[in-house]
Amino acid sequence: MNHKILAINPGSTSTKIAVYHNAKPVFLKSILHDPQELSGYKRISDQYEFRKEIILKELKASHINIEIVEVIVGRGGLVHPIESGVYHINDRLRHDLLEGVMGEHASNLGGLIAYSIAQTLQNCKAFIADPVVVDELQDVARIAGHPMFHRYSIFHALNQKATARAYSRLMNRKYEDLNLVIAHLGGGVSVGAHRKGKVIDVNQALDGEGPFSPERSGTLPSGALAKLCFSGEYTLDQIKRMITGGGGYVAYMNTNSAYEVELMAQDGDDKARLIQDAMSYQIAKEIAAMCAVLQGEVDAIILTGGISHNPMVVEFIKKMVAFMAPVVIYPGEDEMHALAMNGLMVLKGEIKPREYDESSMVNVKLPCWNCHDDEKDELMKSYE
Repeated sequence: MNHKILAINPGSTSTKIAVYHNAKPVFLKSILHDPQELSGYKRISDQYEFRKEIILKELKASHINIEIVEVIVGRGGLVHPIESGVYHINDRLRHDLLEGVMGEHASNLGGLIAYSIAQTLQNCKAFIADPVVVDELQDVARIAGHPMFHRYSIFHALNQKATARAYSRLMNRKYEDLNLVIAHLGGGVSVGAHRKGKVIDVNQALDGEGPFSPERSGTLPSGALAKLCFSGEYTLDQIKRMITGGGGYVAYMNTNSAYEVELMAQDGDDKARLIQDAMSYQIAKEIAAMCAVLQGEVDAIILTGGISHNPMVVEFIKKMVAFMAPVVIYPGEDEMHALAMNGLMVLKGEIKPREYDESSMVNVKLPCWNCHDDEKDELMKSYE
């Protein structure tokens, strides 16, 4: 049977769409948005009608018959932490995407647009798949070092899970039977320890920890960061920008393009080579840490994401970690394919879609900064 799937992946200044007939892409398009036009919307969630209409116009202009689409899969956003899987876009999920319960991000629009379009079609269902808040951490990995802080899971779940399954198929084995360390190398870097189908530890790649990347600072010296925060020279928004968006290559090299830094390093720019090597060094250290999480029982170390096209980065990392497990490269990322294949697996009955409700949410104790004031006061008494 020839199943038809529409995949929607909103980014900060673009929206990628793809139409698949079974596993074959028949239409791919990246729609660019004018940042100035987007700035007119107070909240990111306010953009969903605007982006939906552009998608529909693009499909119509390209003579894509949307009426035959059976499933629409949108990129999952910052909802409550949930287990890995494909989720029906129900009222609770739509509410949490609109409200931005874990933060506002363009990926929140994916589910909203998917649901809205599906409502206009006959017998079409809307889903999200493996959003960035997939949380399978083991309890010991949640402890940060102080009860006011908490480690939580935000990472490139969609691409890491898809890459893990692709490697498993290549090995003619089940993902649930393998131990893998997967490093997604892109604008952000996440390194996950996959034990028998669960990501039991991973660096919080959005704004907190791990290796620095083209746009993010990763783990910073905490004492120096605290002094900077209270120096009076920077606002909270400026500090947050240093950590996410203005860190890494942006801060050191004044560009978020890993390819530009690669070319500079190839041309003999000593600073570019040092910064690129430093990022590779930190990635390799994080990979080694995740190998320790798996107690050395690692079937493969997999490098994926756009930066894994860079032979200098790949070779640097290989030299540091190849003694622990075979290193496999899956260059680039194909989130559109991953979204579509999740939809196809649902249509073929290979996986059962889940409901976004209390039963699927991961019961994670929030940091004490989100507790009641009396709880904070009790904790702070120990410092008086």
